[in-house]
Amino acid sequence: MERAYVPDASPYATLIALARSGTRAALATVVASAGSAPQVPGASAVFTAGGRAGGTVGGGIGEARVEALARRAIAAGVSRLKTLDLGYDPSAESEAICGGRLRVLIDACPERHVPVFLKMMEDVRRRRSGALITWIGAGRASRGADVRRFWLPAAAGGALPGGAPLSAFRDIIRAAARSSDGRAFGACSSALRAAEPGLFKGVGGALYVEPHAPSPRLVIAGAGHIGRAVAHLGRLLNFEIVVIDDRPELADAGRFPEGSRIVVADAAQALRRLPLGPAAYVVIVTRGHRGDEGALRACIRRKAAYVGMIGSGRKVGLLRERFLQKGWCSPAEWGRVRTPIGLPIGSRTVEEIAVSIAAELVAVRRGRRT
Repeated sequence: MERAYVPDASPYATLIALARSGTRAALATVVASAGSAPQVPGASAVFTAGGRAGGTVGGGIGEARVEALARRAIAAGVSRLKTLDLGYDPSAESEAICGGRLRVLIDACPERHVPVFLKMMEDVRRRRSGALITWIGAGRASRGADVRRFWLPAAAGGALPGGAPLSAFRDIIRAAARSSDGRAFGACSSALRAAEPGLFKGVGGALYVEPHAPSPRLVIAGAGHIGRAVAHLGRLLNFEIVVIDDRPELADAGRFPEGSRIVVADAAQALRRLPLGPAAYVVIVTRGHRGDEGALRACIRRKAAYVGMIGSGRKVGLLRERFLQKGWCSPAEWGRVRTPIGLPIGSRTVEEIAVSIAAELVAVRRGRRT
């Protein structure tokens, strides 16, 4: 079961709120997985004595087992690093069986690390990358695991946070800082992939590295029906949403997901002012041919990860000829534009078109050829 790691701040936000209210909780994090496990490293869930309060480690039987472990950890105040075998169990045929194994860290006292989580969330909110570093000391069975957490901003360049146990992982920590800033981890470990969490064994314990970066930015030129539907799907897919339209009645915050940035302006002018780097995705769905052309001119030579424009085959052909004749782009630059936009799923309705666009965004984000 192939899944992708997407940093999610919501379990940490839930945990901080619980800590502030005085409610005891445990933070469960998948730190390693094998086989057809229901989640990947980085998946987290918060549990209280009453059950799951936020996040997920996969649902089903596996999450029920993690919840039981979390409740015991809260009662005893003892953290654990546990391996769960999710293989086939004939007694549980009515439940979803994924198989595989999960290595889960159950932090029984996560409130001690609230300042670290707050710093992490603030940096990511300001679009600063970094890595959450967790030292998991191998304590005695009765005392459980010794959990210490550190936030390593990418700007720190891999400078070691405090704590003697981390010195043995110097190369991995420095590589994590590079990865969280969009560069490769390098050759420090074949198990450590760019921008993916990793668990590393050492003397007396293990180190868990979880890169965090700002959400990719989805810029939607056009606040009509399709733009609105794409924005809602994009928010579900963990994109930061920016919507541009010169019609105030449509470019209205009430029509878009909470937290969306709404820009009431000409799309071409606004796009020229926006930074469009490798973490930017541009969807052009303005109300007409002229608006689409202007928006595309504003970004076709930029370094965005994705530029897609709606349009029929005839419209696309005419625009391509015009752009090349006017010298507004090269054939190679035009070739990078996704137009007609979206994956060919036979979409007809607004919602279906939005799904086809969202699917193409995911495919590009995951490096899949379409």
